[in-house]
Amino acid sequence: MLMPKKNRVMIYEHLFKEGVLVAKKDFHAPKHSEIDVPNLHIIKAMQSLVSRGYVKEQFCWRHYYWYLQNEGIQYLRDFLHLPPEIVPATLKRQARPEAARPRPKEGAPRTQVGEDRAGYRRGFGGPDKKGEAGAGADTQFQFRGGFGRGRTEQEE
Repeated sequence: MLMPKKNRVMIYEHLFKEGVLVAKKDFHAPKHSEIDVPNLHIIKAMQSLVSRGYVKEQFCWRHYYWYLQNEGIQYLRDFLHLPPEIVPATLKRQARPEAARPRPKEGAPRTQVGEDRAGYRRGFGGPDKKGEAGAGADTQFQFRGGFGRGRTEQEE
């Protein structure tokens, strides 16, 4: 599709910066929600990149989702004349804070996994729950007649 080069460059710059692009399937929308370009231009430019294998397309609930592939990163670097140091946001590692999860102290005793389970089964100081459950808990079985429709008349 014929479109101004400035629109194509804006689409490619946004795609390279974010690494992903989302557009609603609305060919008559005057402009995209994030980029000041007609929605039709975005859909057709991305369709061109998908056909060349530079972008992976996913469609769900009237929205297109495009993900930049490694070949697409190289193509956009060449098209936009960018150095290799610049990478999309999807490839950047986020700095994780070290204090996200509290670590146990060095001298603190560690509890065994089996101890926690045994404590849970016993409840609060009671007997073992698992030992009392099941058919083997009660040794005096009683077999009575059938119940419901299969029940025969019992002699009293």
